[in-house]
Amino acid sequence: MLGGVQTLLLASLAGRMYQLQVVESDRYKTLADENRINMQLLPPPRGRIFDRFGRPLAVNQLNYRLVIVPEQAGDLERSLVAIGLLVQIEQRERERVLREAQRKRNFVPITVRENLTWEEVSRIEVNAPDLPGTMIDVGQTRHYLSGKEAAHIIGYVGAVTEKELAGDPVLALPGFRIGKNGAEKVFESRLRGKAGSRQVEVNAYGRIIRELRRDEGQPGDDYVLSIDMGLQEYANARIMHESASAVVIDVHSGELMALVSSPSFNPNSFTTGISQNEWNALMTNPRFPLTNKAVSGQYSPGSTFKMMVALAALEGDHINPNREIFCPGYLDLGNRRFHCWKRGGHGRVNMYTGITRSCDFYFYEVAKRVGVDDIAAMARRFGLGEKLGIELPSERNGLMPTRDWKLAVYGVPWQKGETLVIGIGQGFVLATPLQLAVMTARIANGGVAIAPKLVREAQRVGKRLPDLREPFPSMGLSAAHLAVVQKGMLDVTNDPRGTAYRARIEEPSMAMAGKTGSVQVKRITKAERERGVVKNEDREWKDRDHALFVGYAPIDSPRYAVSVVVEHGGGGSKAAAPIARDLLREVQRRDPARRGPEENIPLQTTVSA
Repeated sequence: MLGGVQTLLLASLAGRMYQLQVVESDRYKTLADENRINMQLLPPPRGRIFDRFGRPLAVNQLNYRLVIVPEQAGDLERSLVAIGLLVQIEQRERERVLREAQRKRNFVPITVRENLTWEEVSRIEVNAPDLPGTMIDVGQTRHYLSGKEAAHIIGYVGAVTEKELAGDPVLALPGFRIGKNGAEKVFESRLRGKAGSRQVEVNAYGRIIRELRRDEGQPGDDYVLSIDMGLQEYANARIMHESASAVVIDVHSGELMALVSSPSFNPNSFTTGISQNEWNALMTNPRFPLTNKAVSGQYSPGSTFKMMVALAALEGDHINPNREIFCPGYLDLGNRRFHCWKRGGHGRVNMYTGITRSCDFYFYEVAKRVGVDDIAAMARRFGLGEKLGIELPSERNGLMPTRDWKLAVYGVPWQKGETLVIGIGQGFVLATPLQLAVMTARIANGGVAIAPKLVREAQRVGKRLPDLREPFPSMGLSAAHLAVVQKGMLDVTNDPRGTAYRARIEEPSMAMAGKTGSVQVKRITKAERERGVVKNEDREWKDRDHALFVGYAPIDSPRYAVSVVVEHGGGGSKAAAPIARDLLREVQRRDPARRGPEENIPLQTTVSA
């Protein structure tokens, strides 16, 4: 009986061993491999961004990180004090390292500092024998070679927030950064690439023994922008410290040659970690350096809008462009008086001279005949009042009001006086500098509905990705009507009576056409007008008029259009027109639409006053 019991027990043991080692061998082998082999994600190299000539704007550079392994360091606090004698470590960083050491296993490396300089790396390496558990780890970080000059275009990257964690598991990797603004944000999914992976063998405690296999993943796509960085730098230098924006666009392709917003900011501060003081300075700056004014700033277009009123009148056959109207300097409507900018009036003006001399009275009369709805319809055909689809995240709509719009928004009917104000580009109407540049380009190119384009091409592993855009359609405008407006804009800068004659381009082959604009930001009272307190220099900066100018060049064969807005700059002819002149002259000198990268020429070191 005892032998039988022993035999039964041995048979049961043998059967159980057979079940474990033969029947369920695959299952337990998988479990053993999962305990022995770990799969880890590897962040892919982020795609780079270049200007139209291949000049790098956003790249990846080596990031030297100082890490420490607590179990090898021994007394962690003492080790941090020793490290602090070699490289600067703030108290809050020491406290963070100590907190992480308490939460993590003692063999897991902890980052002490990132973005070490080569000198700091050298000091650590030389003293490595006296710093047990301390080592230099090499990774990648985003670096912006364009600096402040293209910060609003390129944007910046930042740490992933909890709301952004859904989806790609690579986002959960420590230190991983994604696009937060500009092109970095718009093209995030393609700039990010696809994560790689590696298999590592670990022991029972999770410590890495060796690496078994590595897949580097797929790098992100490279992007080539239409921006000419040399022109972009020139525009920034020309604007200097003004609170302003400027857009230069190719009137045939829609490619943006320059897109400037001033003041700007340093995008590298966000990559490496912006300080509280720097962040506070940016947020409290009354000139809003974080706002891309070129696509987000919404301004009344002022007299630059008069071309829309003129074209609406011509298309509706409301007025003959040669018919003269007498301007006495004001127009009375009911109990209100609407002033022309010139005291005493302009005398007899027609549509040509009305544009040339920017006569407000003339366009009060024209707007009254056309009506706000027809003016709005023409303006929308030129890109005003709606987004243009630029590849930037912060583009605004602007506003092109109508009778129905006011009734829906305010619940009151449209007033005749509001039509007069719209006739000179003020009141409810709003436009972005980008929209004004597109409007001007469509006038210059003969009525082709070009759309702005920031990206020339995207490349993946050296292969150019196709551009699927369709050809731009015609707007169906009369060439004769466009010629009237073009002639008026030509005389603005080339007729001695023109409002921007002093800002003309004197080289005949580069001559420009344009239109000035000045926009009140504070209403001038009757008492102030009687006292003569109407000059911009007599007011505080925040109460001064905005200065605007739009133009194109060369006159004989238009190629480039420009818009400039100087916030609280005063008169458009004094503040904005000279900037636009210099930009149009520089872009023609460089001629980036026709040049290849091998023909790139250096930036001029001087700008016109």
